[in-house]
Amino acid sequence: VCKKGGLFHDIGKAVDHDMQGAHPEIGYNILKKFGLPEEICYQSIAHHEDRPRTIEGALVKAADAISGARPGARKQSLEQFVGRMKELEQTAISFEGVEKAYAIQAGREVRVFVQPEKIDDLTAYKLAKDIALKIEGELQYPGEVKITLIRETRVVEYAR
Repeated sequence: VCKKGGLFHDIGKAVDHDMQGAHPEIGYNILKKFGLPEEICYQSIAHHEDRPRTIEGALVKAADAISGARPGARKQSLEQFVGRMKELEQTAISFEGVEKAYAIQAGREVRVFVQPEKIDDLTAYKLAKDIALKIEGELQYPGEVKITLIRETRVVEYAR
């Protein structure tokens, strides 16, 4: 029931916009018309109810919320996406000792490169936490953002 309900719950969004009503009711009617069982048809309505009447309805509602909250699930313009990536990078770069920052994985991670002569190992942990706290406090983002701080020292010597 949950699998089919999850698959068909938003079918009302796919029909011609000439039909009257909200997509849950339109979807319910379409599913009924094609002879699906009531417990499947109900999922179209359940995912928008405050308190679904069945456990399957609650599961479909929860799955719909989780799916809709994942990065990239909602439509956003390219400009909004690029702006969000730049905000993440600029937030990290605003800290003393940060050399470069790159938002990757659609903004789910920020790779922060620091100057090893200014940031020691202990300070690196604090800096990563501070960047995360600033992102939490100032930016809007779906899900979570992982901060990966990279402090690298390279030493090259030649034996002749």
